[in-house]
Amino acid sequence: MSGTTTAAAALRRRAAGAGANRWVVLVVLCVSLLLVAVDATVLHVAVPAVTEDLRPGAIELLWIVDVYPLVCASLLILFGTLGDRVGRRRILLLGYGLFGLASGLAALAHDPQVLILARALLGVGGAMIMPATLSILRQVFPDRRERALAIGVWSAVAAVGAAVGPLLGGFLLEHFWWGSVFLVNIPLMLVSLPVGRLLLPESRGTGDGPWDVVGALTAAAGLFGVVFGVKRLGAGELGVLTAVPLVLGAGLLVLFVRRQRHRAHPLVDLRMFARPAFSTSVGCIVLAMLALVGLELIAAQYLQLVLGLSPLQTGLRLLPLTFAAMAAGLAGARMLRRFGPRRMVCLGFCLTAVSVLLLTAMGGTDDPGLLVSAFLVLGFGLETTLFGAYESMLSEAPPDRSGGAAAVGETSYQLGAGIGIALLGSVMNAAYKPGLSSVPGVPSAASAAAGHSLGEAYQVAGRLGGPAGAALRRAARDSFVHGLHVTLLVSVGLLLLGAAMALRLPRTMQCGETAPAVELPAPREMADSRVSV
Repeated sequence: MSGTTTAAAALRRRAAGAGANRWVVLVVLCVSLLLVAVDATVLHVAVPAVTEDLRPGAIELLWIVDVYPLVCASLLILFGTLGDRVGRRRILLLGYGLFGLASGLAALAHDPQVLILARALLGVGGAMIMPATLSILRQVFPDRRERALAIGVWSAVAAVGAAVGPLLGGFLLEHFWWGSVFLVNIPLMLVSLPVGRLLLPESRGTGDGPWDVVGALTAAAGLFGVVFGVKRLGAGELGVLTAVPLVLGAGLLVLFVRRQRHRAHPLVDLRMFARPAFSTSVGCIVLAMLALVGLELIAAQYLQLVLGLSPLQTGLRLLPLTFAAMAAGLAGARMLRRFGPRRMVCLGFCLTAVSVLLLTAMGGTDDPGLLVSAFLVLGFGLETTLFGAYESMLSEAPPDRSGGAAAVGETSYQLGAGIGIALLGSVMNAAYKPGLSSVPGVPSAASAAAGHSLGEAYQVAGRLGGPAGAALRRAARDSFVHGLHVTLLVSVGLLLLGAAMALRLPRTMQCGETAPAVELPAPREMADSRVSV
């Protein structure tokens, strides 16, 4: 009797999900994105507090920041293609649960190793959530005009998450310990899990042929090795532990590509990359994140350590960037119809490059007007670029391969982010260290320690005290500003390269989609489905 009652209740829940309006589904998917976006940015303002409390080494601190995008990028293809086979809703809900558990572990971490492990588990959860949200969106909105609007709302929510993260983190750090920045994920998960189970429709690809487990693991290991090696390069490590992961990772990715080309039912349909719009969109996403993600972390350090702002004040200073990104996301569908993918993405890259060039006027003193104007242009330009690239990429992908296509897009995003932190971090360190090599009155050992980071330089200066400590503190601040300027100029070059790449995108938005509309499954179909959570 109880089994019959449970089955009937499950049928009613699935029927409710099947009948859900697609715009209600979009709201649920946006909450999923908010869960990941908040976690991706909330740690940035907490880095100084984590450093002071847990005392991580330079490599450990890099792992704490970097392990999330590293693990997430490694597993996106695995979970994106698995969702195409076993059900995207199922993978999404499992990701919610893991994300919440890992958040609790991160909040209670008492040493850097546990925090690194928790951030890695958060990366696994993020890899389950991100492709599922995009692929479900692709299925629920088959019409390109509506889908463009839905992607605009989706990307605007991502901007909201980017804003809420630093602001919420700053507020919590003002009143609680740094671990509280991770606890904010748990209420979102507690809401998302039952609501998603009730409202989200299940969807999957055609399911032809077996799922390529070996290929998925090969791609995960290859991506992990490449990003791990690049991350060590960014930390200045040039030994065997850097070269071996790079070579092995690149080799595994080559094997993965060869394997996919010879399989009748590949995980990732490499023929998509033969379409200029798809391959160019992926390249634009990589370049945009490569040029800018490292700057966000550096900017937070500049605002706190150079200008002396509190974490909450830092979050407020970054707010104009987010408001501009939200505006670009909401206006994206209209801009895409009017300008077309080529001009839209190219314009976004150029606007972003102009804003980054404006930021080179930053110095050791506060200039609120400059920061607000530059952040407004930066947020609008970056979101315009990412919106146009994501929309073009998803529209080029076959509906039954939407999970794999979304995984490729998110992999390019995370890969660009991970490499960007390493690349721009290495540029920053290379420009920062020489200014501390010969500070008058400061011992060489103290100068070497101060060259690791600006925060460590301040600690060394505090231990030295007197004129030598003041001189070291002043030199470290000036060197950091110089390194920031060099890093900004490198980013401008990458952004202009992205603008040139965007010229390969289609001139106009083609809305005559030949793929059949994918309807939300009917209650009977949902009841007959073998997939349940």
